[in-house]
Amino acid sequence: MFYQKFLLKQLMLSAALLLMFVPQSIIAQENLPDIMSSELERNMEALKNQEVPPYYINYRVDDILSFYIKASFGDLIKSKETKERLLTTMVRVGNNELDNFHEIRESGGFGFYFPGGDRVYLPIENNENAIRQILWLQTDKKYKEATDKYAKVKANIAVKVEEEDKSSDFSIEKAYQYYEPPIEPEDIKFDTKKWEEKVKLYSKIFLDDPDILKGDAYIRYKVERKYFVSSEGGKIVQNMVYIRLFIRGSIKADDGMVLPLNKTYFAYSTDGLPDDLEVMNDVKKLVKKLKLLKDAPVVEPYAGPALLSGPASGVFFHEIFGHRIEGQRQKSVSDGQTFKKKVGEKVLPDHLSIIMDPTIDNYNGTDLNGFYKYDDEGILAQKVVVVKDGVLEQFLMSRCPIENFPNSNGHGRAEPGRQPVTRQSNLLVVTTNPLPMEKLRSMLIEETKKQNKEYAYLFQSVVGGFTMTGRYLPNSFNVTPTEVYRIYVDGRPDELVRGVDLVGTPLAMFSQIREVGDTPEVFTGTCGAESGRVPVTAISPAIFVEQIEMQKKSKSQEKSPILPRP
Repeated sequence: MFYQKFLLKQLMLSAALLLMFVPQSIIAQENLPDIMSSELERNMEALKNQEVPPYYINYRVDDILSFYIKASFGDLIKSKETKERLLTTMVRVGNNELDNFHEIRESGGFGFYFPGGDRVYLPIENNENAIRQILWLQTDKKYKEATDKYAKVKANIAVKVEEEDKSSDFSIEKAYQYYEPPIEPEDIKFDTKKWEEKVKLYSKIFLDDPDILKGDAYIRYKVERKYFVSSEGGKIVQNMVYIRLFIRGSIKADDGMVLPLNKTYFAYSTDGLPDDLEVMNDVKKLVKKLKLLKDAPVVEPYAGPALLSGPASGVFFHEIFGHRIEGQRQKSVSDGQTFKKKVGEKVLPDHLSIIMDPTIDNYNGTDLNGFYKYDDEGILAQKVVVVKDGVLEQFLMSRCPIENFPNSNGHGRAEPGRQPVTRQSNLLVVTTNPLPMEKLRSMLIEETKKQNKEYAYLFQSVVGGFTMTGRYLPNSFNVTPTEVYRIYVDGRPDELVRGVDLVGTPLAMFSQIREVGDTPEVFTGTCGAESGRVPVTAISPAIFVEQIEMQKKSKSQEKSPILPRP
């Protein structure tokens, strides 16, 4: 169903925009998977007589066409088109029970094999000899690295205590084969000149206020054809299309604090983006809020009740929960393993469930950034009910097994050049007891009075956050809000404030979640972790929390510009 829907979206592109020049190489010559498979087999055969032969090899190729256009204060800053083809090679030696990806305990860094990544480029023209040459050299390089790492793994095991988790290093899985036809050049319609004018138009609105420090608009259109072949017989070719439009502005308060606000839009085609009038109205609202933020009071550290809007709670769940149920983390002795022993236990209120589902590409008319068909280990994407009715049921899994979870559920993900680990996809927070916002606000005020406080807080907008899951630093999180309001118990109007970060520790914070709203909202983002940056989405209603903690945000000590803006 989703495959048919995806093709329909691509066909719809052909009716809208003027065809611009697209290199013929975007139609990746379909002998590429055969070249990859043939060279993989040749290299496996050549290495089988080595003292430590590989038992598994895979090649990933990401063939990427991208357009990037940026304007600032009404003038074009950058407009470029890029075509590149990136190779990622995995070589595993030993066997699936113990191999070179095994954790080296107390290694002083990430115990697992998380290299910084290799950006290895293949020719965009399909010269078979040139492609084979690079595949051969990279396989040789990765094999040498693998054997060196494997020796260190065995030495580490010999001098360390017995491991708690004795599961294998690599799961046995079905080898999938899937082929998706290429997106033809005539279906990739991006009118560069038109979008140059659009982003100039959007960013020019920031000139309306002389206090605005930065005012940018930019669009990124990326068409990606992904190839995967493995020594197990896996062979997958699939397409991905990402279009993101960003509006970003900032203003500087008199005390030096830089205050950013942004608005983003995501779609699979430019037809799915809002029209000029809607975007321009959004920019005008953003300018107005920036002006108010400049003069807003600075928040003092606070602990007490709060409401988080849908987008804010989506980021909240992504950071404090999502990363902690990524399966691979449950195996690492350097990780905090917050929820490892809590399977079958209640971790949330009975009315809440949390689902990760990369198989859905649209939610209530909004395209989803965390959608994919097969993950970067060649495994079919799968819906995972992580928490059901408040009870933790399972983890997100890549091909790195953990105790009681021996198989992948399609969440091994990575950016080009990096090796996959378990990562999030589309996160959905679902409730059987949705409450209207008015009810949540009344509950918030009631709880605030109960705690003898003058006001509570509403976190309306956020730009992201980060979390620490390791054992060697406090297991904490930080969500970065950009639009926060005080809600007074005496009925005074909500007051915009600034200078705050939402912080805390996961288990303490989870215990404070009480009720959720009735209107799920979508937050589109890109998540950075050990395997690089991957596209994700969080879908969540607003949530009422009885106790949150806020700290002051760091700020610049530089004065505002002395000269007036031109």
